[in-house]
Amino acid sequence: MTDTRRTCPTTPRSVRIPHSPRAAVARSARVASAALALTGLLAVSACSGDSKPAQQAGPAVTAEPAALSPSPTPNSSPSGGVVRLTPDVMSRLDVAIKQVMSQASIPGVIVGYTAPDGSYQRTFGVADKDAGTPMSPDLYMRIGSVTKTFTATAVLRLVDQGKLGLDDPVSKYVPNVPGGDGITLRQLGEMRSGLFDYTRDPDFQQAFFSDPNRPFTPDQLLAFAFRHPANFAPDAKYEYSNTNLILLGLVVEKVGGQPLQDFLNQQVFTPAGLTKTSLPTDAAFPDPHAHGYTNQTQSGAVEDSTTWNPSWGWAAGAAVSNLADLQTWSKVLATGEPLLKPATQAERLKFKAVGTSPDLGYGFGVFTTHGWIGHNGSLPGYESVVLYLPQAQASLVILLNTDIQQGGSEPSTSLARAITQIVSPNNVYTLPTPPGSGSPTASPSPTASPTASPTASPTVSPSPAVSPTTSPSPAVSPTATTPAVPTGTPTLHVS
Repeated sequence: MTDTRRTCPTTPRSVRIPHSPRAAVARSARVASAALALTGLLAVSACSGDSKPAQQAGPAVTAEPAALSPSPTPNSSPSGGVVRLTPDVMSRLDVAIKQVMSQASIPGVIVGYTAPDGSYQRTFGVADKDAGTPMSPDLYMRIGSVTKTFTATAVLRLVDQGKLGLDDPVSKYVPNVPGGDGITLRQLGEMRSGLFDYTRDPDFQQAFFSDPNRPFTPDQLLAFAFRHPANFAPDAKYEYSNTNLILLGLVVEKVGGQPLQDFLNQQVFTPAGLTKTSLPTDAAFPDPHAHGYTNQTQSGAVEDSTTWNPSWGWAAGAAVSNLADLQTWSKVLATGEPLLKPATQAERLKFKAVGTSPDLGYGFGVFTTHGWIGHNGSLPGYESVVLYLPQAQASLVILLNTDIQQGGSEPSTSLARAITQIVSPNNVYTLPTPPGSGSPTASPSPTASPTASPTASPTVSPSPAVSPTTSPSPAVSPTATTPAVPTGTPTLHVS
């Protein structure tokens, strides 16, 4: 699910990219908020119990070549919903990934797929277009909204420690949240609070695009959100909002008694065995890392966003990680082991429908799409997909160094679909079309500016002393409309 254009910033480096005062054409498609605002779902087969591979995984999501559709191959019977990883299947994966890269003009991709019968790990393209440096599996990458899964896990760790409850009101921990007495921590994690997404605020977008290197505090991010009325009463429906995760990040800091990045290191990353994952507090980016490329710029031209400051995403999308860690994390996220008690993990996986399809849902900081459990992320220059298919014990991680859409389609979504059409033809990855975009987004995170604290759209910092102006009380079901973004300011899409 995507909404902060994968609102998931990570630590950018300190290269200030000058912006000319030239007016840019606002990209309204990117304003479409949230990859998981499941409207206009893509029809795809989602059965998981077939004993043989389907010949057609369903209609192509965008204009993907027919060659990407799965076709039966000798000796490739599915196990737990996945096809046996034979040399022929791996060859087909190579071809499919290269086709999507060519169609979407993707500079570089890192792919890791593992199943009980083997693994497929490949890198394609370049990590630095100027130097021609090839992608490699050990590169650090910004992962956007996948950050949300770490922040949500931190909250669940506190639940297991008896320090808070998912049905506690957010006002118990964070002051000055409009309607905070009627919004629970559970509703924040499930994207059902109704709170306005700060990444969609015109002033936030203007502030970010005028200087992508500027730092933001959680208080500042919440101030952008709280100037708007709630979009609906708490729990009335699902709507992806990075504001929810910024609040959960502050809750963790308040209850955990330490900065979010320290709590995550001690209570999530280390016990889960993640040695290369971090939540930066500035634009720092560990080496070696890939350069990121985006056209979410004031001029509309493609720029190197590697050093842009991801503080605007904090707990929602600013995390940095690599392939090995994310492959480990995909299973931890889907099973809870070794971090959470079974009952607490069950609370995480209480998926609620986000559209008309029973195969798409959002739980507590995690989504499910046709059997796969995980999250995607996107912020200027980077996208990620982290998935696990429980019945097959299969893991899929995709990392790429661009967020530039082609034909309205997110590149990470096109890649995930092409890969799953081959390895799990009965469980093909798809995400819905955001309202007003007319095209599928590749992430369950907001699509309207670099949100994402823990990437995916997080922003970090101390507890906010923000004075709200509107109250999303349960008795109100406002239909707030997003003010127009000033002319010349591109609309940021993140997830």
